[in-house]
Amino acid sequence: MTTQDNVLPPPTERYTTLGWLKKNLFPDWISSLVTLIMLVVIVLLVQAVLGWVIAEADWEVIGVNLRVLMTGQYPVGSLWRVFLCLDILGLLIGLTWGTWMHRNTRETMIAFAVPFLLVFLPAEDTTRLGFTLMALVSLVGLGIGLKLGRANSRLFRRILIVGWLLYLPIALLLISGWAKDGGPMALIPTNLWGGLMLTFLLAGVGLVVSFPLGILLALGRQSSYPVIRGFCIAYIELVRAVPLITVLFMAQTMLPLLLPERAVPDRVLRAMTAFTLFSAAYMAENVRGGLQGISKGQYEAAKAVGLNPFLTMYLVILPQALRAIIPILTYSAIGAFRDTSLVIIVGLLDFLGIAKSVLAQPSYIGRHVEMYVFLAAVYWIFSFLMSYVGKRVEAATGVSSS
Repeated sequence: MTTQDNVLPPPTERYTTLGWLKKNLFPDWISSLVTLIMLVVIVLLVQAVLGWVIAEADWEVIGVNLRVLMTGQYPVGSLWRVFLCLDILGLLIGLTWGTWMHRNTRETMIAFAVPFLLVFLPAEDTTRLGFTLMALVSLVGLGIGLKLGRANSRLFRRILIVGWLLYLPIALLLISGWAKDGGPMALIPTNLWGGLMLTFLLAGVGLVVSFPLGILLALGRQSSYPVIRGFCIAYIELVRAVPLITVLFMAQTMLPLLLPERAVPDRVLRAMTAFTLFSAAYMAENVRGGLQGISKGQYEAAKAVGLNPFLTMYLVILPQALRAIIPILTYSAIGAFRDTSLVIIVGLLDFLGIAKSVLAQPSYIGRHVEMYVFLAAVYWIFSFLMSYVGKRVEAATGVSSS
């Protein structure tokens, strides 16, 4: 029984801005002194950085070469295919975000207004127009998603899932083309692919394909068949014992020696294969960790209701295991995005490779700081976005309360 003595006293400070500042930044004189010192340091740093960005830095190296940084040597006449892929991606993102995250309308509208800032970049008219169309299509998709999200249409959500599964093959087909005799969909050789486009293709293919492979390897490692279990263990331990650059070198140099000349894939496909095989080994260990976190009672309960081993794993165990490893999957996606910069060592010009080739030109000598600041900002923005989306997925699935 609750008595008056057990009742907690009222808070001594209200949840106001001044109350928060007093509690967290100025609780005593030592903390207040440290806070003031840090504020002075932060102000001086911000002043120095802004002064360099606005007054001293020469951003012409970015504006002139923005298209090359985005798509490499991809033909200008076929850039509409790249922007079409971006428009489809923006539509899918808008529809998905509006359907599943329709409760935070104000925050969502702010997030989708950010792409319009790309219009103010010192870029060519074609590039600026492509970014503007992408932002507009994203907002249109967001509006449709907000409308259908309130209706809670299960059929529409299933269609969205199918759309995400088909997006990567469609994007690869549009970017590569298929007509060998020219025309609007002329075949573009992969040696012309580059820039941020190539970075996203390598990371996207590596993650999408390695995910089911990792699940199969994790399940195979727990198989009761010794041959399957032994093969999966050997593959996982062997791949995880070598660095990614070794796998890339093997794919680029050893694979052409082992296959007939006509059967050797091009360099980009070999790099995608290396990323996929390397990521699958780590994905398998992540999934295995999630599987081991499932109690035996779940298996026994599934068996009690008459489910066979396949349905038990598919309907009961795997959904819980994958839900539990959402944070590590987010980290793997960010890591794969950053690791794509290693392909410069095997001769592929990704985002970092194009930047280095631009800085090698005599007219841009001394502009290294501006270029690397731009690279760091782009990597940070996309890594932050993936981290933010991962946290929202965690909160939506109940993994995290934040």
